[in-house]
Amino acid sequence: MPFPVPGRGTYRRTMFIQVFQGVCTRHDELKAVLDRWPVELGPGADGWLGGTYGFTDDDYFVAVVRFEDRAAAEANSRRPEQGAWAERLMAAFDGPVEFHDADDVTLLFDGGSDEAGFVQVIQGRVDDPGRLRRLIASEPSELRRMRPDIIGATLAMEPDGSFTETVAFTDEASARRAEGQEPPADVRAELEYAMAGARFYDLRHPWFASP
Repeated sequence: MPFPVPGRGTYRRTMFIQVFQGVCTRHDELKAVLDRWPVELGPGADGWLGGTYGFTDDDYFVAVVRFEDRAAAEANSRRPEQGAWAERLMAAFDGPVEFHDADDVTLLFDGGSDEAGFVQVIQGRVDDPGRLRRLIASEPSELRRMRPDIIGATLAMEPDGSFTETVAFTDEASARRAEGQEPPADVRAELEYAMAGARFYDLRHPWFASP
C-alpha cells in the first residue's frame, strides 16, 4: 500500500492523464515504438508534460501519460502523424488495449520523478472519490518521515469512481521494507476502503519521457 499515513503535500491541479495498458510479450518492439514518440512527435505535441512506462513481470504493460489538459491531449490525438504512430503501437500488443482518461488529478508532493527506481500503478474503483482524495490530504511531514522512499504520486480519478494511482519510489528494496510498517488504525481503515479489490502493477524497470 502506498500511503501508510495521509499526507497533505497533495494538491489538485489542472492536468489530464491518459493510461493505456495491455499484454505485450514483445517488450523491445513496443519500447522502440514508444521511444520514437518523444523525438519524432513530442516536439509538436503542445501541452504534453511527460510519461511513465513499464512492464510487469508477467508481460503486462502500463503507460501513464500526462498533458496540461484534455484539450491538449485531444489535439494531439487528431494529428495524422499521431494516428499512424498509434497504429504501430497497437500492433505491438498481444491483444486488446485498455484506455483510461482522467482530468481530475491530485498530486502527492511533486507528482513523482523521472529518477524513480521503482513505480507501482494501482487501479481500483471507489464510490466516494472525495474520501480517497482526503486519504492523502493532511500534514506531509509525517508521511515524509515514515516513507522517505516515496518520491511522489499522481491520483487520476474518472467520473465513475475508477482511479489510477501512480506511485514513484526511490527503489523497490526501500519500498518493500517500508510497506511493512503498521499505520494508525484510522488510516488502516481508510486504506482498506480505498484498496479493496484494487489491482497492483509493479514496474520494476520503469522508464520515463518528458519534454
